Amino acid sequence: MIIKKLTLYNFKNHSEKKFEFSPQINCFVGNNGAGKTNILDALHYLSVGKSFLGNTDINNIKTDEDFFTIDAEIQNEDSEDSIKISQPKEAKKIIKKNDKSYDRMADHIGYLPSVMISPYDSNLISDSGESRRKFLDSMISQTDSGYLFDLIQYQKTIQQRNALLKYFAKNRVWDKDSLEIYDDPITKSGTKIFDKRKEFVAKLNPIVQNFYEIISGGKETVSVIYESHLFEDSFENLLNESLDKDRMLTYTSKGIHKDDLLFEMDSVLIKKIGSQGQQKSFLISLKLAQMSLVKELTGKTPILLLDDIFDKLDDTRVAQLIKLVNQENFGQIFITDTHRERTESVVKKINEESIIFEI
Repeated sequence: MIIKKLTLYNFKNHSEKKFEFSPQINCFVGNNGAGKTNILDALHYLSVGKSFLGNTDINNIKTDEDFFTIDAEIQNEDSEDSIKISQPKEAKKIIKKNDKSYDRMADHIGYLPSVMISPYDSNLISDSGESRRKFLDSMISQTDSGYLFDLIQYQKTIQQRNALLKYFAKNRVWDKDSLEIYDDPITKSGTKIFDKRKEFVAKLNPIVQNFYEIISGGKETVSVIYESHLFEDSFENLLNESLDKDRMLTYTSKGIHKDDLLFEMDSVLIKKIGSQGQQKSFLISLKLAQMSLVKELTGKTPILLLDDIFDKLDDTRVAQLIKLVNQENFGQIFITDTHRERTESVVKKINEESIIFEI
């Protein structure tokens, strides 16, 4: 999958920007605040239909404008597609492929897989389990459309069950039979999600270990471990056993919505013992493993988005990283940096077909 052209209208700080990309390496250079990361965010939109920065769609419309659009031409193996994302201020976001709107936003996920490496990745180590669950769900959703459907159904049913628990508490009533209506759909979709998460992490873990060894050259052993209540008991039993607790808390306390990923180094959480350099190397290994596994499972080569990568690693390690992904045939790469000379000296040595855009 290659993004040949990109056009932005009223997207964040860009009134109008047009690009024709190299199928290999593309670099956006300029001062801080010029909008380099915003271009990567537009490319992220093409992949998953939303901002990687967590901004709402409306907030990505340029100030004093009424809409934004992102247009792209995508080269497949045997065809060319157009993707258009438009967000008016007063209406729903629309994603079109070849001028035809998707019936559901979720149907677009997986068409153009992507992996982002950015300074915000450190949150995966420091934040709560929610950010790691979202990361895991994002990885699997790009490889399995059925997974995303199950996830949406599960989240919807959990919200309904929690709303009923709150209603019971507020009105000082209790109807166990009404609550049990949700047990079967939660159990069915939740168990499928658990099985797929377990299988995906089992495949991901050794790939992370391999890339970490290549990038760091260290002797430490790193691991990605999947943690879930469903390793303890069946979903049905978990719901039954936690019923009194759920009634008191007014929310569903057990289930795959509480799952987590543990990032360990030598069997200890990496956030406790890993140096800044070790944590950076681990996160990059994790993202490269994601690319490798998505490619293996889908047959599609994800685009790689590297935001401020020179701020994360020294020049030598950046060169090593770019050379590695180039050798691994990971496909099209997009990089942001503040120093043209630095970018040029590293990138041009690796691939002569690279293009550098001044922003």
